[in-house]
Amino acid sequence: MSAITFESSRFGTVEIAAEDVIEFPTGLIGLSGSRYALIAPSEDGAFAWLHSIDDAALALPVANPWHFFGDFEVELSDKASEPITADPSDVAVWVTVRAGTELSDFYANLRAPILIAEGKGHQIINEAADAPVRAPLFPAVAVAA
Repeated sequence: MSAITFESSRFGTVEIAAEDVIEFPTGLIGLSGSRYALIAPSEDGAFAWLHSIDDAALALPVANPWHFFGDFEVELSDKASEPITADPSDVAVWVTVRAGTELSDFYANLRAPILIAEGKGHQIINEAADAPVRAPLFPAVAVAA
């Protein structure tokens, strides 16, 4: 098994298995580069970093949406689903996180989830009616504030 090593401004030198590189053929909305890696503290954790392999300073916080939104659904148009050929049960779904200084300022983008399967990643537009761009991750904290 070969490994890839890259530099991170957050984590120092990172080494991952070559097969863990995620190629985004159409890129990520508003970001450069097409090769990323998921850096997660644990395999079943709620949060991870989607880190660029080519840019040491580019890392997005992402979350497993079902840890926060039990009824979350991804609905794709036929066109959006074309590049995703894997069985739906083999597709990992992550949402980008906007992190503020307080828990009440943490939001997930449910409108543009990131789907990862078979070494390929695709950020798609979720057609589900109840998929906002800014869904509070900790709504109880936001209400109490």
